[in-house]
Amino acid sequence: MSGPPLLEVQNISKAFGGIQALSGVSFNVHSRDIFGIIGPNGSGKTTLVNSITGFVRIDSGKVNFQGREISNLPPHKIADLGVTRTFQIMRPYYSLPAYKNLIIPLFSPRARRTGGWRGGGKLGDRDTVGIDILEEIGFERDSQVPYKLASTLPTGYLKRLELARCLALRPELILCDEVFSGLSMSEIASMLPLIERLQMEGITLIMIEHRLKELFRVANRVLVMNFGQKLIEGSPEEVMADPKVKEAYLGSEDLSDYV
Repeated sequence: MSGPPLLEVQNISKAFGGIQALSGVSFNVHSRDIFGIIGPNGSGKTTLVNSITGFVRIDSGKVNFQGREISNLPPHKIADLGVTRTFQIMRPYYSLPAYKNLIIPLFSPRARRTGGWRGGGKLGDRDTVGIDILEEIGFERDSQVPYKLASTLPTGYLKRLELARCLALRPELILCDEVFSGLSMSEIASMLPLIERLQMEGITLIMIEHRLKELFRVANRVLVMNFGQKLIEGSPEEVMADPKVKEAYLGSEDLSDYV
């Protein structure tokens, strides 16, 4: 955690009508962190991610990325700075083949500036680059899967396609909204090494998850949300030992089901 934070969230709040979805939430994420965000249903996790990435305008507070304020910038401006996100409900272009889903981010200003893909493809051949990226995240290059319509892909591939579209922008930070949700145990087991590899390659990850056991295998820091507020932040071990966390979860869900 040496050096300044990559992302600083400072006392942000957001209300929807009379419902206070976020109330004074603050935390920092450092470069190459895998930072987990957990909490019971309705605790404000997705609103927090939407606020950081510009999909929801915050009422007060500040979000800084690499020392620059990004509060309430539109999503495409934030993505252009290197902050991308996946969606809990996948949003591919269903009528396009999987690899064609990457063409739009590969035409983005950020992709043009960064000059292509680390796998070796040239920016001028975006179809090849798209296949390169899909292979990196677990699509079988020599199979028909990269060429299938997104509408025909099972959940496991759609989750990877969400990550691939983020990677096409060559981000500094990816926010993953329940990337393990809906996956089988074997699919999660194959996803965990990918998450760790992205970290080793210099990408910082924020992961919103209900699958605590799997999250705690990779996360080095965890933030617990409850009723729109920060309950506690610490290592996975510190978080799980805190009685306030057990109380928050046991009010609606059995924490033993997750760990």
